[in-house]
Amino acid sequence: MNPAFTLHPRLSEDCITLGRFGLCRLLLMNDSHYPWFILVPEKSDLTEIYQLSKLDRMRITEESSFLTENLADLYRADKMNIAAIGNLVPQLHIHHIVRYKNDAAWPAPVWGRFDRTPYTEDRIAAITDQMHYRFKDFLIKV
Repeated sequence: MNPAFTLHPRLSEDCITLGRFGLCRLLLMNDSHYPWFILVPEKSDLTEIYQLSKLDRMRITEESSFLTENLADLYRADKMNIAAIGNLVPQLHIHHIVRYKNDAAWPAPVWGRFDRTPYTEDRIAAITDQMHYRFKDFLIKV
């Protein structure tokens, strides 16, 4: 863990921390419309992937691919949307959104489509347990 790392206030406000992989913190967007997860490298002052070291670029690619494959399987996704936009939150972060052909925003992007509907505390606990069980050898509690 990088002691100089601070999560952007908007991510802290909008997300639930589930744990961390080797490089990235794993967040759950607190919006029950979609299974929506975010990876944030625990490095200071990054806005773009190219700013990572070559080794960390490979690590973030591996962690993102690992997360994507597991989410697609776990949630039986029709499509996985992966994006690192950063227009509102400049801190480097990568969205991993499970999409279904019958979800409320399909086929459009999810950003700004609806007001967020937060998860219940019970659902947050269930997702947290599910992620820690699924990734028990990889996800460290924070």
